[in-house]
Amino acid sequence: MGTILEMKEIKKVFPGVVALDGVNISLDQGKVLALLGENGAGKSTLMKILSGSYVPDGGHIELFGQKVNIRNVVHARELGISIIYQELSLSPNMTVAENIWALYEPVKFGLINDAEMNRKTKELLDELDIHISPSALVRDLSISNQQMVEIAKAVSSNPKIIIMDEPTSALSSKETQTLFNIITKLKSQGNSVIYISHRMEEIFEITDTVSVLRDGKYIGTVKTKDTSPDDLITMMVGRNMDEVYPPKNFKRTSDEILLEIRDYHRKGSYHNISFSLRPGEILGLYGLMGSGRTEIVQGIFGMLKKERGDLFLHGKKVKVNTPLQAIEKRIAFVTEDRKHEGLVLTSSVYENITLANLDKVLNKLRLIKHDKEVNISNRHVDALKIKTPSIYQTVNKLSGGNQQKIVLSKWFEIEPEILILDEPTRGIDVGAKFEIYKLMIELASKGVGIILISSELPEILHMSDRLLVIKDHEVTVELDPKQTSQEEIMSYITKTKSKQTDTTS
Repeated sequence: MGTILEMKEIKKVFPGVVALDGVNISLDQGKVLALLGENGAGKSTLMKILSGSYVPDGGHIELFGQKVNIRNVVHARELGISIIYQELSLSPNMTVAENIWALYEPVKFGLINDAEMNRKTKELLDELDIHISPSALVRDLSISNQQMVEIAKAVSSNPKIIIMDEPTSALSSKETQTLFNIITKLKSQGNSVIYISHRMEEIFEITDTVSVLRDGKYIGTVKTKDTSPDDLITMMVGRNMDEVYPPKNFKRTSDEILLEIRDYHRKGSYHNISFSLRPGEILGLYGLMGSGRTEIVQGIFGMLKKERGDLFLHGKKVKVNTPLQAIEKRIAFVTEDRKHEGLVLTSSVYENITLANLDKVLNKLRLIKHDKEVNISNRHVDALKIKTPSIYQTVNKLSGGNQQKIVLSKWFEIEPEILILDEPTRGIDVGAKFEIYKLMIELASKGVGIILISSELPEILHMSDRLLVIKDHEVTVELDPKQTSQEEIMSYITKTKSKQTDTTS
C-alpha cells in the first residue's frame, strides 16, 4: 500500500493572517495520520482546503499520484474525500436519515423514497454499531448522538479518505470506543484517516504517523511508535513543557463557606444535591455523560430552575432562579456548548467579550463607549493569547480553541466570585490548556471559588481540591483527588448503588 495523498507547499492567506505557509503532508493507504498543532496552527484550514471548503492560494494536491484542483465540497466527495467537522454541521429540523443522505437521497418516480432512505440508514447505523432511530429529528438528539450522526454521514459515501476534526470532543468513552472500532474497520478495508485531536492518549492508540503544524508552518512528521507525548508537545509549542498541570500550592484562601447548596432537587435533572464551596477552592464534578453533572450546575445558575432547595452565599440565603439573578450575584457559567450557548458567532470578538457585563462599557447616558470595549477586549486577547487578526474579527472565523478563550474572557469580565467551568478545555491544545489552568489558579488565589466539570480524569484529578462523583443525577461520593485514583473513581461510577457523601470537609 502506497501514498494516496500529498499536499505540497500549501498556502492560504486571510486578511491580516497567513494561515498556511508552505505546508506539506502525505497520507498512505490504510493508515491513520494524526495532524497536531496548537489552536490557530492551521490544521482546520488545511483540512478545509482538502475537503473543498477553501481554495488554496499556493501549492497543489496530488490524489493517487494525480494532481487535482478540488473545486468544492461536492467535488471532494466525488473524489472520495469526506470530513467530520469539529463544529456540528447538521440540520436540526431534519431527520437522521435526511441529514446523512442530503443531496444523495434515493429517488423513486422522481420523488425522495423515504422508506428506502430509512432502510439504508438503519443498515448503515447497525453496521457502525450506532443505536439511533433513522426517523429521529436531529434537534431531539444529545450532542454526542449528533456527533455519531456526523460520523455516519461521513462514512456513508464509502470515502477513500476521511478527515476527523476533534471527533471525540462530545463523545462518551463507550462512543469513543465505537469510533475507534469504525476506524479499525476502515483501515482494514484500505481506507485512510486524517485524525485531528488534542487528546494524546487517542493519538497513541489509533494513529500510525503524526504530522505537526505550528503557526501555519509544517514542523515535521514522525512515526507514532517512535515518539512520545513530550516530544510531540515540544514540536507543537516550540518549547518544553515541564509540567502539563501548573502547581496549585494552596487548597483554599479562606475557611469561610462561599457557596452552599442544600437539597437542590428537580425531577429528572438533579436529586437532593448538597455541597459547599470555599474561596480559592476548585471543586471537581466528575460523571459520565448523562449522569446529571451539567444539570446540577445549570440548576445553580438558574437555567434549570430547582423545584426545591436553598442556595447560600457567604452564609446568607439568596434567590437564584434565573441566569440574570446568578450574574447579579457574580456567579459565572462557562457552558460546554460554546457554539450555541456561549457565543454570538456572527458578532465580533470585542462584542462577545463585553456581552456579559455591558454596564462596564456604558456612559452616563447608557450609551456604549467604544474605546472602553476596545481596551477591555485587547486586555483579554493579550492575557489569553487569543489568535485573531483583530478584535473586530467575527467569532465564527476563529478556531474552536480561540472561540473557547473568548467565552472565558466574557465571564472573567464580570469579576466573578463563583466560576462554573463545564468542559473548559474541550477541543483546546495542550499549550492553551496550560494557560487556562494557570488562569484558574490565579483566579483561585484571589478568592474565586471554582466548580470544574471535566470528562478528562487526569484533568479533574490534577486541578481539583475536592472531587464529587456524580451518577444517576446524584452525588455518589466525595473524594480527595490527591488520595484517589482513576480506577477508584470508575468503581463508584460502575456500582449499581452507592452513596457515601461528606460535604463538610
